[in-house]
Amino acid sequence: MTPEEAQTASPVTATVRTDLAELLQLSWPVVLSRLGIMGMGLSDSIVVGRYSAEQLGFHALGWAPTSVVVTMIVGLLSGVQVMTSRAVGRNNLAETGAVLRRGLVYGFWIGLACSALLVIGGPTFLHHLHLAPALADGATRPLVIFSASMPGYAISIAASFWLEGLGRPKPAATLMWIANGVNLAVDLLLVPGVFGLPALGAVGGAWATAAARTFLAVALLIYIARMPDAKAHGVFGKPETNLAAETEQRQIGYGAGISDFFEVAAFASMNVIAGWIGGLAVAAWAISLNVIAIVFMVPLGLSTATAVLVGRAYGARDFAGVRRISWIAFGVTVTFGVLMSFVLWPAAGVIAGQYTKDPATIGMAASALVISCLFLIPDALQVVCAQALRARADVWIPTAAHLTSYVIIMTPMAYVFAIPMKLGVNGIVWAVVVASFVSAGLLMARFRYLNVRGR
Repeated sequence: MTPEEAQTASPVTATVRTDLAELLQLSWPVVLSRLGIMGMGLSDSIVVGRYSAEQLGFHALGWAPTSVVVTMIVGLLSGVQVMTSRAVGRNNLAETGAVLRRGLVYGFWIGLACSALLVIGGPTFLHHLHLAPALADGATRPLVIFSASMPGYAISIAASFWLEGLGRPKPAATLMWIANGVNLAVDLLLVPGVFGLPALGAVGGAWATAAARTFLAVALLIYIARMPDAKAHGVFGKPETNLAAETEQRQIGYGAGISDFFEVAAFASMNVIAGWIGGLAVAAWAISLNVIAIVFMVPLGLSTATAVLVGRAYGARDFAGVRRISWIAFGVTVTFGVLMSFVLWPAAGVIAGQYTKDPATIGMAASALVISCLFLIPDALQVVCAQALRARADVWIPTAAHLTSYVIIMTPMAYVFAIPMKLGVNGIVWAVVVASFVSAGLLMARFRYLNVRGR
């Protein structure tokens, strides 16, 4: 390389290094925050499960209908994150406050509507699943309590996404883990009943979750209100009506929310297919899915950081920056997927053994985890690419890609592989592998198409 070439490459290399450092700096607090969401459910399950296996069944069944709604709320509010980062890219800090206020109001009404829907329809849904009457009755009260906490949960998501959109994910992550402490403390008080309190079992676990969600929402709002630059960000000022911005913010959420619904519903159907195989298959699939979900938190954090940085560049109309940041994120994502595959593959049996002592279940789960290593890279890549596309105002193509991959392809393929072809749980995992490659391929093709068009 000539001195002239070195001088030309140096600024580019420095820019790439800066973008990479910012991507990683934004990612790790988001990863911790998302792990905090999983940690809250895990602490509930452990405390309730140690108190009573029957109560754990009530708790899990009461939680199940709300889990789909929770995921949809996260997607519906993703516009807060994208629109905030774009406003930062345009150096219009006052507009970020308008995004926040719209997000909080929107989130409250979404949460209230979801709460009403679940409280009214949830118990009837449970009693029409052909469950034992005692099981459906026992799950009804936790379901109602989980449902009642939806407005607070939605507000906390809107506030967290706003802070992440500003490039300040650490406060949200810190408060999430403090909320985990609140959740555990209430669990230990109410589930077994101490200090003269009645033992509430599954109901106590549900109250713990509701208390933690409420605490998190209030704590985030207080933090935002006390930010030294809150006024500069338009937090307290009533924004002017901007129908175009309001519509786009909602549309981004519609696309992400529908995508999340498709994925959650499709993976929920995998549990049904596993149930048709047998009880051990359900346990083996649950183990595999739990391990993969933990690993998936890192790509999920990378996808959030990617959306923030791409949205910022898109807001500044820096299309070269949009492409550069995206490709850096894709490279980091693929590297992570490769590393995790090499870690998980040889450790599959040991990991499965931490969940159960049953040799047959361990064998099935370990085999499924080994095959799962094949979709770690495309699955991680598709979620990061989908967020990069949404951040550059491409909302509906990611939704169509997820519908095609996970509903149209994965669901029937999992049934055929698992039951008629008699591949069992491995057949379910092979279907996920195929769907992940299809999703990643479609989304990356779309990304390249937009690059060619200069968007």
